[in-house]
Amino acid sequence: MDEWTYEKAGVSIQRADAFVEYIKDRVRSLPGQVHLFGAFASGVELKSYKNPVLMLTADGVGTKLKIAQKVGVHHTVGIDLVAMNVNDLITTGAEPLGFLDYIATGRIDLEVLKRLMDGIVEGCRMAGVPLVGGETAEMPDFYPDGVYDLAGFCVGACEKESLITGRNIKPGDVILGLPSSGFHSNGYSLIRKVLEARGISYEDYAHEFKKPVWEVLLEPTRIYTEEVKLLKASGVEIKGMAHITGGGVPGNLIRILPEGCRAVVDSSLLPNNPTFTWIADLGKVRKEEMFKPFNWGFGFMLVLEEGWVSRTLSVLEDAFVCGKVESGERDVVIL
Repeated sequence: MDEWTYEKAGVSIQRADAFVEYIKDRVRSLPGQVHLFGAFASGVELKSYKNPVLMLTADGVGTKLKIAQKVGVHHTVGIDLVAMNVNDLITTGAEPLGFLDYIATGRIDLEVLKRLMDGIVEGCRMAGVPLVGGETAEMPDFYPDGVYDLAGFCVGACEKESLITGRNIKPGDVILGLPSSGFHSNGYSLIRKVLEARGISYEDYAHEFKKPVWEVLLEPTRIYTEEVKLLKASGVEIKGMAHITGGGVPGNLIRILPEGCRAVVDSSLLPNNPTFTWIADLGKVRKEEMFKPFNWGFGFMLVLEEGWVSRTLSVLEDAFVCGKVESGERDVVIL
C-alpha cells in the first residue's frame, strides 16, 4: 500500500506558508496599525470613540470570478471584494477599521493568489482600511484546479448617535446619485448568458469601447469612502445612503426608506454609461428587467434635505440629483 502524505492528498502547507509571507510583506504599506497580524486572531484599536457601535459586513464577488478565471486576470476581483464590503459598511456612517478575506481553492497557485492579494491590498489602500487577516483554504476534490472563490468581511465603528439609518427621511428630501464605474459586481449571471447566447467570447474585441470584452467586464467596483468622508468633513447632514448592488435601485434604495415615504427616481437623469445599453441591446433585455440585477449607472445613492444639495454638488463634482422623496406607500418608483 502506498504511503500517503498531506502533500500527496493535494494540500501543500509549503505553498500556503509562502503565500502568507507574501501577504505579510504586502500589507505593511496599508494604513492603520494591526495587532498580532498572523496570529490566531488579530485586531485594531478603537480610538477616540465614546459610545461606539461596531458595524460588520460580509460579501463576495459572485460569478464575475468565472470571467476573471477564464481570462487569467485576477487583481481586479480583489478590488471588487473590498469594494463590495466597504461600500455596504459606509452607508451606516461607520468608519472602516479592518478588512479580512477568505480565499478557497482546489490547489494553491502562488502566482494567481499573489495577483488576487495585490488587488485586495489595492482595494484596502483605496478604502483607507488595513487588511487585518484572513484565511486561505486549499481544498482538493472540492474545487477543480484553477477555480477559487472569495469572501470578504469588514468591521467598522461609529458613535451610536451618529449612525445613519434613514429613519429621518421624509417627503421633500432629495435623492442624489454617484456614478458607478460599470457593472460593479452584480448581474454577471445574466451578462454571461447573454454573451454566450450571442456567441461572444471574452477575448473578442468590443469596438464600442475600443477594448476587449473581458476588460469591459472586469472593470473594478468603485469605492466611495472618500466621497462620504468629504461630505462629512464639509458638514453635510446625510439622512440615508444606499449601495446599489444586486436588486438594483429598487431593491436597495427601499432598504433605507421609512414607512410613508416613496422614492421617485428619474431615469432620464442617469449618467451616460454605455455598458448597460450594450448588454441590454445584445440580450434584448427590457428596461424594467435591467433595473433588477444592475446598478444602471447609480453606484451609490444619498438622501438629503433640499438645503444640503448645493453644498453636496460643490463638494462631489460627479454627484447628480436623480429623484425625490414623496408621501405614499413605502416604495421605489423609477420613471
